[in-house]
Amino acid sequence: MPATLTLRPASLADIARIDVLLARSYPKLLKPDYPPSVLVTALPLISRASPSLVASGRYYLAEDAEGRLLGAGGWSLKAPGGGGVTPGTAHVRHVATDPAALRRGVGRALMDEIAAAAGRAGAGRLDCLSTRTAVAFYRAMGFDTLGAVEVTLRPGIVFPAVRMLRALS
Repeated sequence: MPATLTLRPASLADIARIDVLLARSYPKLLKPDYPPSVLVTALPLISRASPSLVASGRYYLAEDAEGRLLGAGGWSLKAPGGGGVTPGTAHVRHVATDPAALRRGVGRALMDEIAAAAGRAGAGRLDCLSTRTAVAFYRAMGFDTLGAVEVTLRPGIVFPAVRMLRALS
């Protein structure tokens, strides 16, 4: 982890800051990999923090020495979208890095914390629904690609993603 980066669990008081980060990150970073027709419907839905995830103690913020939010991300035992629990599996959730902070170790620090915390909770693997944009990052973090999936955000609104899996240990 970069020396000037601090990780901490998020709280409900951080939701507005997380929303700003997601709204700054996703449109810029996803634009090369998704058509405008997908982004116009998906961005308003995915660029919002999940209060239950933020309040879970399993969602982390990466801040610089001045307290600026450079990244966020977490994990859950339940699959995204209200899915069930699969014993031994933790799900990577809502990871984002500020576009101005890319390639500075922010995403790696968050994923190291996510993997360590999920492992301490008994998970043997991480399941991830990656954006097309983040596939190379997750591969570099030890994830294997399982294949393309469509994530239903709302009836009639789907978001193309890539399911990835990483063993812990």
